[in-house]
Amino acid sequence: MTLPSFIHIHRGTAPLVVSLPHTGTEIPDEIAGDLVSPWLARKDCDWWIERLYDFAADLGATTVRTSVSRTAIDVNRDPSGVSLYPGQATTELCPTTTFDGEPLYIEGRAPDIAARKARWFEPYHAALKAELDHARAVHGTVVLYDCHSIRSVVPRLFEGTLPHFNIGTNVGVTCAPALQAQIEAICDASGLSRVSNGRFKGGYITRHYGQPADGIHAVQMELACRGYMREPLGPVNEPDWPTPYDPEYAAPLRAALIDIFKACLAFARSEGKSS
Repeated sequence: MTLPSFIHIHRGTAPLVVSLPHTGTEIPDEIAGDLVSPWLARKDCDWWIERLYDFAADLGATTVRTSVSRTAIDVNRDPSGVSLYPGQATTELCPTTTFDGEPLYIEGRAPDIAARKARWFEPYHAALKAELDHARAVHGTVVLYDCHSIRSVVPRLFEGTLPHFNIGTNVGVTCAPALQAQIEAICDASGLSRVSNGRFKGGYITRHYGQPADGIHAVQMELACRGYMREPLGPVNEPDWPTPYDPEYAAPLRAALIDIFKACLAFARSEGKSS
């Protein structure tokens, strides 16, 4: 399979596939002229997540990443357009607003959803599925870990301040309870706040691919940005967002993430041997 230039894969040798669907900042030329502002189009990026998790390759994990902004299309939404969180505010398959409700498009220039699905959504998922199939064929059991982050305070999406770690397994459907419990224990031992299947229960990637009976255990991790970057709590503006990545500031949370990956690997290896 020839990869499109916006998909970046590192194939590892371990039974762990890491998805990074929202770290892209590229605004395709064909939509740039329809947007209100490039900054608004990048505002809800999962900032610096690819740097925070850059230890993944050293642990043997496979990583799958798109460099295209989620404003072009959100590869973690149901392609049918059905909401993952009925009754709650969210953004669409082709987002038309920011998380704060600000319009992304000049009036009258709505996204061509079908074209965008063919151009960016389908190739990303073909690549992700290929890596999962490969890892499953080699190891028998694989963990799919879906990496995300969001600002800690977004009143349109949730009340109050988000916990540091937000584990999503679609209320225990997408992975074994034992794996979820191990991840929870590591988060709790870090001294940072944690919730499981709270506001974020796992997006399309976690729900679609997480099939424990078939040997794929999927977990979404939504991090509150303040856990790894110097985040101004509340509304943000172009001069102050995003703040720079600071490895020293991120180190405590990153240490917990490394332990989580090691737990995922140990779980997959033990399940693979028993299958």
